Amino acid sequence: MTDATPRPPSILFEQVVVAGVGLIGGSVALGLRERGLARRIVGLDPSPDALREAEALGVVDEVRSRPGEWLRDADLVVLAAPMRALAPLAAELAPLIGPAALVTDVGSVKSGIAAELQALGVRNFVPGHPMAGSERGGVTHARAALLENAVWVLTPTEFTPLTALTRMRSLVEALGAAPVVMPPEAHDGLVATISHLPYLASLALTHMVARDERLSLLAAGGFRDLTRVASGDPVMSRDMVIENRAALREALGRFRTQLERLEADLDDPEELLAAAHEGKRTRDSLPVVRRSLLPLRHDLVVVLSDRPNQIGAVTQALGAEGVNIKDIEVLAIREDGGSLRLGLESPEDTARAAAILRGAGFEVRGRGAGA
Repeated sequence: MTDATPRPPSILFEQVVVAGVGLIGGSVALGLRERGLARRIVGLDPSPDALREAEALGVVDEVRSRPGEWLRDADLVVLAAPMRALAPLAAELAPLIGPAALVTDVGSVKSGIAAELQALGVRNFVPGHPMAGSERGGVTHARAALLENAVWVLTPTEFTPLTALTRMRSLVEALGAAPVVMPPEAHDGLVATISHLPYLASLALTHMVARDERLSLLAAGGFRDLTRVASGDPVMSRDMVIENRAALREALGRFRTQLERLEADLDDPEELLAAAHEGKRTRDSLPVVRRSLLPLRHDLVVVLSDRPNQIGAVTQALGAEGVNIKDIEVLAIREDGGSLRLGLESPEDTARAAAILRGAGFEVRGRGAGA
């Protein structure tokens, strides 16, 4: 007779040091803890408040405000400081890290930190960038689920040992994320377009509203959605874009070209319509759970009426039947109702979810939803 009880994953690390217990560092620590991947987690941070919160919330087992010889006991070190502090932190910790320890970071720009750690002689360093986050920072908002189903980009250099990359891929997968491997320079060029450029565009749009109070009276849901990233931490966002300014300048040049083309199309309604169709096709083809480079998942759009607890009714109906929602996005909220986009794992899950929701009285749309 076999035991059908799921077995917990094997412990991957005896002692982990998370250097920087903010939103991402705290989420990594919680992921390690909740999935049983580390025997002991130490939080290192110069902020007494961050350490106090991390310890009180059970994010870490032990807190330290300063590096020391105790770091040699770590077999995984996660550098999770803000971008501007990342290189100085690495320089401070490098002489104290054991030669066999796996070292990674979570910064959103990779070329600089990759070169820095190489110069410091940290052998088992695998640069990383979990493509996850929130406008709400700090360890208080950390959660293991933040990393689940997220793309986690790993950017090894020619000096990165294959064994270190293999261990890091195993860690990312064990945390429920999807590892994607590419060179540091390629990563920085891509995030300049899909992350850093939208941030500058959001700033430009919000500045236009700030300078004319009449605009703020009319700036409703669509404008708020478009400028959401402007609500991020100003200092961290500034450091992020400055660190990647070379790739960002190139992306800005391509963006200006697109704007000039659209400006010219204002005199050609057919060309503007073609551009609009292309934009709609591209936006509609981005599955909600893809998070840029994740494998394709399957979407279902649920139309909601203007009644209380409609979102809860959708999730409860599917949860009661064992259908796992991989991600969820509110597409629209209006006075007469709105809609949700659900991300499902497979065509079978999509068809089953559609049948369940129709049976519960919801209108459902999307590929795989059936008739």
